[in-house]
Amino acid sequence: MSNHQGLGWAADRVPSTRRAWVEVDLGAIRRNVQAIRRLLRPSTQFMSVVKADGYGHGAVAVARTALSAGASWLAVATLEEGIQLRQAGIEAPILLFGPTICKKEIEAVAEHRLQPTVCSLDHARRFSEAGLGPIQIHLKVDTGMSRLGVAWQEAQDLLNTIRLLPNVTVASLYSHLATADAADPVTTAQQFERFARLVAMLEKQGTRPPLAHLANSAATLALPETHFDLVRIGLAQYGLYPASHLQEVVVLHPALSVKARIVFIKTVPPGTGVSYGHTFRTGRPTRLATVSIGYGDGIPRALSNRIDFLVRGRRARQVGTITMDQCLIDVTDMPDTFEGEITTLLGQDGDERISVAEWAERLGTIPYEILTVLSPRLPRIFSQD
Repeated sequence: MSNHQGLGWAADRVPSTRRAWVEVDLGAIRRNVQAIRRLLRPSTQFMSVVKADGYGHGAVAVARTALSAGASWLAVATLEEGIQLRQAGIEAPILLFGPTICKKEIEAVAEHRLQPTVCSLDHARRFSEAGLGPIQIHLKVDTGMSRLGVAWQEAQDLLNTIRLLPNVTVASLYSHLATADAADPVTTAQQFERFARLVAMLEKQGTRPPLAHLANSAATLALPETHFDLVRIGLAQYGLYPASHLQEVVVLHPALSVKARIVFIKTVPPGTGVSYGHTFRTGRPTRLATVSIGYGDGIPRALSNRIDFLVRGRRARQVGTITMDQCLIDVTDMPDTFEGEITTLLGQDGDERISVAEWAERLGTIPYEILTVLSPRLPRIFSQD
């Protein structure tokens, strides 16, 4: 059975055979894209970043939703991600962030009409010499990230050389900000100044590519001057803020929930050790509910004894070590809880919400990591609410 169920499924139509799943509200993604677009000039294009299976939300469904809501570009990290979108019938231009270096990859890029990133003259020559063009390529410039890209001081000369190569056309010049989500603006300001200076020199010379882009989600929300011709939106389109100080800029709606069923309930006496390692021991007669989800589904084991689940809009403490396929919650104060009942690990239930940011803070990590480790064995069930 496909990992991605048909669009339009409602939460109350989840088959009783489902042990655990991810619900994705495509309506929330649509509203987020539209809200962010209102922050842009009419001429600034919106690139929807759907790498890592749409940050765990389902790349194909997210791509279709974002495009219908006003995005005009898509971006992925790997060749396989781009091919998946094309095989789903998506025709929008797709930027491939990761470098493409071997002959078979280059042939696949051309076959599936993907637009690759190049970081050097050697990269560009490989596409040119393949003779499969014209291929639209995108020149990555390193303005301070120190990961991919030609040094910003060398970009003008490299671009002039690439323009002489056959079978390739430079569609854009872009760079990536390293600290746009930080409150301290110094590094971002330096990167912006370097990129803006380069773009201005190319404009004066008459060799500026059609598109220049720099802004990720954080910069799009905080720094309008970084928008240029296009913005690349990842986390924000999924309803999460790159940093807490950006919450006042725009209202975003989280699109993802994680849910699982209670499969067994029993009461144990005080002093009972719970789960592997007995990392939790009961201090009273305790009603334990086994929930059918674990670290094999992407629930971090390091969150053991540190999170709550929602049951009928109330918080129930997770206790004991999270195991591969199950974990336990304390439902002593919820006597009506029954086997087969649905619990919410992430998302809204009644007036309570457990956010991705809450988990990320407790792990000392970022929301991106929480979202992208959710296992493919959790079916994605889509709604248009």
